Amino acid sequence: MNQKKRSIVILAAGKGSRLKSNKAKVLHEICGKPMLYHIIKEAEKISDDVSVVIAHQKEQVRKMIESYFDNINFVEQDADKFPGTGGALKNYAPRYEQVLVLNGDMPLVTAEAMEQFFKMKESDIVMSIFDLDDPSGYGRVVIDENEVCYIVEQKDANKKELAVTTVNAGVYAFKRDILEKFIPLLKNDNAQNEYYLTDIIEMAKNEGLGVRALLVDEEHFKGVNSKKDLAEAEMILCRRIRNKWMQKGITMQLPETIYIESDVVFEGECIIEQGCRITEGARIVNSHIKAHSIVEESEVIDSDVGPLAHLRPKSLLRDTHIGNFVEVKKSTLTGVKAGHLSYIGDAEANEGTNIGAGMITCNYDGINKHKTKIGKNVFIGSDSQLVAPVTIEDNVIIAAGTTVPSGTVETGVLAISRAPLKKVKGFFQKFFTKKEKQ
Repeated sequence: MNQKKRSIVILAAGKGSRLKSNKAKVLHEICGKPMLYHIIKEAEKISDDVSVVIAHQKEQVRKMIESYFDNINFVEQDADKFPGTGGALKNYAPRYEQVLVLNGDMPLVTAEAMEQFFKMKESDIVMSIFDLDDPSGYGRVVIDENEVCYIVEQKDANKKELAVTTVNAGVYAFKRDILEKFIPLLKNDNAQNEYYLTDIIEMAKNEGLGVRALLVDEEHFKGVNSKKDLAEAEMILCRRIRNKWMQKGITMQLPETIYIESDVVFEGECIIEQGCRITEGARIVNSHIKAHSIVEESEVIDSDVGPLAHLRPKSLLRDTHIGNFVEVKKSTLTGVKAGHLSYIGDAEANEGTNIGAGMITCNYDGINKHKTKIGKNVFIGSDSQLVAPVTIEDNVIIAAGTTVPSGTVETGVLAISRAPLKKVKGFFQKFFTKKEKQ
């Protein structure tokens, strides 16, 4: 896509009070990233002049943007002095003649959807519109053969105007000189005391300028104003992510039950079963993730995981089997089998090692985390505890029920620690007879 000769500005100054949260509206996440991230990522595909207008929680918003992007222009606005969509552009100076104005609460917009506005170069202003079955509560946009005639608020509309189903979608493309001319002329003499971009439409029409209507689909330009909207947007984006990977050959069972974040990567032949959650930073290569498993910021290569397993961040599995109710955290496992009910944290284990049910690495002493190193061909019996820092060398057997203290278990040995079994004859009868008498 062409990245030249067009500017994009994203209005991200609002509080988002309807979200009922202390967090700035544009910082609410969908599929693992703030809403604003998704918009900027798409905008950068078609423009090298992307600006973001910030006001509410501007430092937090700026910090988030700078953690992901290098070349974003920030327009700091005094939202108390210049509230509203028009006020947000008071200090904005686009680099190019064509300018697209986006809202920061439209995380589903794509570069292809934005490109539609730039294709209408002959228009002075391009205004996006929806056609709704029920436009109640929206201002109506009256058009004549794709030319916008005027906008009327519902409370001011007559019967004929109320029958109009075309409403403002809130995204505009302007020629730069139009913004430079009309932004300083905006007034806030309305009930909300705000400066509105829509007032430019009326001023432009009064001067004989053309305002073209662009019919857009609601999915790409859906605004997020509530937690319900946020959830709906996430469902749509997650569906797009799943569809992208299935088209590339990834098998998904009951895909609508699978949650995948935006930066997850799949390679080769992979199967993802129902109910899985795979989050940002995960890389799955030629592997099978079984039902209701969680993979967080981990790599799974030529392995199978689950069902009902949990890979916490910074884990790496190669040629490894992880079974039911196994949790792995910040560990590297190569050629390992851990079939069920184990916790493996801050560890590394190598080829041919078998980890029995109920084994745990005791990696935390209450202050610091410590490392467990397990060599090749180690057999660890059920219900064992490895107290880190500990090294288990190659070809070792850890007997079931053994607690291995910090230190080293040398190659070729059997490690066993068990209290002698004590048998008390007749205890069963004595115990229950006593209970019955009570």
